[in-house]
Amino acid sequence: MLLGRLVGLPVFATFQGGDLQLTALERRLRPVAVRAAAGLVIGPALEAERVQRRYGVPSRKVGSIPNPLDVSAWTPGAREQARAELGLSSGARVVAWHGRVEIHRKGLDVLVDAWRGLAALRPHDNLRLLLVGTGTDASALRRLVEPVRSVTWIDEYLLDRGRIRRLLSAADVYVFPSRVEGLPVAPLEAMALGLPIVAADLPGTRQILGGVEAAGGVIVPQEDPDALAAELARLLADETLRAKLGRRARERVETSFSPEAVGHRLRDFFVRNGMRVPPLYSTAPV
Repeated sequence: MLLGRLVGLPVFATFQGGDLQLTALERRLRPVAVRAAAGLVIGPALEAERVQRRYGVPSRKVGSIPNPLDVSAWTPGAREQARAELGLSSGARVVAWHGRVEIHRKGLDVLVDAWRGLAALRPHDNLRLLLVGTGTDASALRRLVEPVRSVTWIDEYLLDRGRIRRLLSAADVYVFPSRVEGLPVAPLEAMALGLPIVAADLPGTRQILGGVEAAGGVIVPQEDPDALAAELARLLADETLRAKLGRRARERVETSFSPEAVGHRLRDFFVRNGMRVPPLYSTAPV
């Protein structure tokens, strides 16, 4: 901040969440630095509101702007090829989840309970739950899913985003049952693949979906396996609705979370708070 003052340039900062301050010096300097910044870029809207209240920062200096998702890297893959790789039939109804295996935080116990309920609701359907990822609770999750029919679990740390994209392309619906999240990336990746999502009610999921089906998904109460099972059953039974929500999901990511969309929001925020930026250049042919 001091260097910016010395050279006459506005200094912007990001705030990554949390209020843990490890040293006495940090406790003294953080409020000063936050208030001295020309602007703060914070992804989760709820966290942006908290920082504004906690540090008394004017609302114009706080921008709730998410990290962008490279939508060009998240395009739907060949569905039948993905299913063949997983040994899933073309007629199966597939629900997918991916992420770190942390049972409580990610709501995986709720998901397993909901899946049991869904199997009871539709006992004659060819249902498959696709789980992608591993983590500290992998052993506990294995005990949970062992007695449950029709679960396919890729129990690996996957860093290859291309492979994750191919695996998720096998799905009809994406499920996100988390209890605790900021502004989650996983549902955005699924939405970019054209998958409708069923998500637990969190500030971050409401921010992604705007709370309405028009954005490509459905929000259900937290820790409610019956509601989760009911919405999954509704989408799995209606191919037309799934296709409509899937198109809306992709459009939502393109218009609100792509690098172009986020870049325009950042530019507007910087200009409002004193930064001089060059004009945007047209890419249209001359």
